[in-house]
Amino acid sequence: MGNIHPCLWFADEAEQAVRFYVSVFPNSRITGVLPFNDAGPGKPGEPMLISFVLDGEDFLALNGGSTIPHTEAVSFVKSCRTQQEVDELWARLTDGGQEGQCGWLKDRYGVSWQIVPAEAMDMLRDPDPAKAAAVTTAMLTMRKIQIEPLRVAYETA
Repeated sequence: MGNIHPCLWFADEAEQAVRFYVSVFPNSRITGVLPFNDAGPGKPGEPMLISFVLDGEDFLALNGGSTIPHTEAVSFVKSCRTQQEVDELWARLTDGGQEGQCGWLKDRYGVSWQIVPAEAMDMLRDPDPAKAAAVTTAMLTMRKIQIEPLRVAYETA
């Protein structure tokens, strides 16, 4: 595990959340489970801390007991190569969750994600401010990001 990695706090559904996440992303797996012991605060033997790899990145999930809501102040950005990848991740992560604007969503556990086509980021970085603005304007009308309308906005700017 690297020196810095995110730890997601859950009331008591860390194991279910981790199993969901590793099923959604390739190159993912649970790497360890640290159970509660007799000192508590959870039931001895039940998962307290779960270490996992999510698409090649190290994460932790904690069953912290009380509910501390996730907010958009922290989100995870997934760069996608194709519209198909965007569509598949969007469908899986919004199942039981909610769509946001401009590629943002909250999954069924309240964790915020940004599902972003790499091509969109390339267009937004264009040194021509008119092209970048046209892409931004088009993206602001979207929930799930659609690459083709962004291309049209970019090419006609």
